[in-house]
Amino acid sequence: MLRQRVLTAVVLLALLLPTLLWADPLPFSALALVFCAVGVGEWARLAGYAQPRTAGFWAMAWAALAVMSLWWLQQHGWQLPAAMPGFWAASSVVWLLLLAVSLPRAQLPPWLRQPPALAALGVVLMAAAWLALVALRVQGAVFMLSLLALVWAADIAAYFGGRAWGRSKLAPRISPGKTRAGAWAALAATLLYAALCALLPAWKPNYFSRLEGQFGWPGLAVGVVALLVFAICGDLFESLLKRAAGVKDSGTLLPGHGGVLDRIDALLPVLPLALFLLAL
Repeated sequence: MLRQRVLTAVVLLALLLPTLLWADPLPFSALALVFCAVGVGEWARLAGYAQPRTAGFWAMAWAALAVMSLWWLQQHGWQLPAAMPGFWAASSVVWLLLLAVSLPRAQLPPWLRQPPALAALGVVLMAAAWLALVALRVQGAVFMLSLLALVWAADIAAYFGGRAWGRSKLAPRISPGKTRAGAWAALAATLLYAALCALLPAWKPNYFSRLEGQFGWPGLAVGVVALLVFAICGDLFESLLKRAAGVKDSGTLLPGHGGVLDRIDALLPVLPLALFLLAL
C-alpha cells in the first residue's frame, strides 16, 4: 500500500510541477479543472447517482461551465470580477451553515438527502474551490503553495499526533480514526508553519505574510485557526458523505489514495475562506 501511495504521488508531482513552473496560469488551471471535474463526478456518486453515466453527466456539465469561466478569465487577463469578494463570503457562509447542520448530528439534513440537491451543492462548492485555486495561482505558484501546504502540514501533524497521543476521538460517529490529540497537534503545526512563512524573508511573498501584513500577528493567528477548523470539518464532511453512501473511498482514480475527493476534501472549504480573508 505504501509503495502504491508513493508511486501515485510521484506521478501526480510529475504532472503538477511543469504547470507550477510555467508563468502562464492556464496549464495549472486546466489541470485543476480536470481533477475537479472528476471530483464532481465522485461527489455525485456519493450523492446517490451510482450509475457512472449519470455521475459523468454531472462531471461534464460542471467541466463545461468551468471551461467557459476559464476562457473568460484568459480573455480578461486573469482579472476576477469585482464581485468576487462577495462570492467568497457567500461560499464560506454556505460551508459554515452546511457544517453546522451536518456534523453535530453526524447526518445530513433531510433536504440534502435528495440526490439532485446534494449533487447540485457539490457543483457550486467545487466551482468556488476551483475559482479560488485559480485566483491564488494567478498571484504566484509559491503564494498558492504556501496556503495548500498549511492543509498538508495539518494532515501530517494530525496523523502523527493522533498515533502518539490519541486516546479521545474527535468525531467517533463520523470518522473514528480522528482524535482530539491529532487536532491539537495540527493546530500547533499550522501556527508554527504560518509564523515561519510570515517571518522568513526567503519565503515572501506568500499567503501568510500577506495575512500578517493586513491583520498583524493576532489576526494571523485567528485566520490560521479559522482555516484549520474549516480544513478539519471539510475532511469530516466528506467522511460523512462516504458513510451515508456506504463506501470507503470516494473513488479509485488514485491508487493507494482513493479518489480525488479523498485528497481535496479539506481544501474545498478552506480555499474560498482563504480568499475571503484576503478580501477583508
